[in-house]
Amino acid sequence: MRKIFIFSLLVLLLSSCGEYQRALKSDDYNYKFEFAKRAFDAKRYVQAATLFKDCSTVFKGTDKAEESLYLLAMSHFENKDYISSGPYFRSYYQRYPKGKFVESARYYCGYGYFLDSPDPQLDQTPTIQGIEELQAFLDYFPHSDKVPMAQQAIFELQDKLTLKQLQNAQLYYNLGTYMGNNYESAVIVARNAVKDYPYSKYKEDLEMLILKARFREAELSVDERKADRFREVVDEYYSFINNYPDSPNRQEADNIYNIAKKYVQE
Repeated sequence: MRKIFIFSLLVLLLSSCGEYQRALKSDDYNYKFEFAKRAFDAKRYVQAATLFKDCSTVFKGTDKAEESLYLLAMSHFENKDYISSGPYFRSYYQRYPKGKFVESARYYCGYGYFLDSPDPQLDQTPTIQGIEELQAFLDYFPHSDKVPMAQQAIFELQDKLTLKQLQNAQLYYNLGTYMGNNYESAVIVARNAVKDYPYSKYKEDLEMLILKARFREAELSVDERKADRFREVVDEYYSFINNYPDSPNRQEADNIYNIAKKYVQE
């Protein structure tokens, strides 16, 4: 029974490959188009993409050209080739701003970049593209049923950018006074991240890092500047505990405050 199943599957596979080759070589583009749609439905996305690319050019100016371009983009998307799908989706909604697939094209364009977004330590160009495309989708289609998914994707992409900034700030903090005052650089990077992404889940970590960097700056200051620097630490401490009174970092923050207040006349 198993041998019969494998044989039947092989025959079906060879048959579909043979028909694909006929469609690929055919000058009948209506036949190509219909076979490409069947290939897409059968999840043979590479075959579908190859044929839809031909059809989108030949049928230029017709409804079939519009559908071919959209399904070309979707074929790459379903094949998890998001780098290729994005430009085709963008080409679709630019060429057909009122097309029947424009809502989906804008959404999947951005969502593909979301799925392709790399780890925080790598170049974040796809992450930024994803945020821009998904935000544009929300602007154009605020009542779409895909709005919650687009919003959640934007939050996750923003968190990834925030984490990258947190890692950069932490790196400056770890460098300390190596070739300059890296604590100040850590503060600047962390503050900018808090400003740019005020709702990030990493906001508390950023603000704690600011407090720690200010404290290390104060500790290493010359005597004449210690009072002023530790006064900044106290200010940062009050800001932190007001925002996060139950923070898991509360004990460390309190320890910093207890040292800082000895240098400050209250």
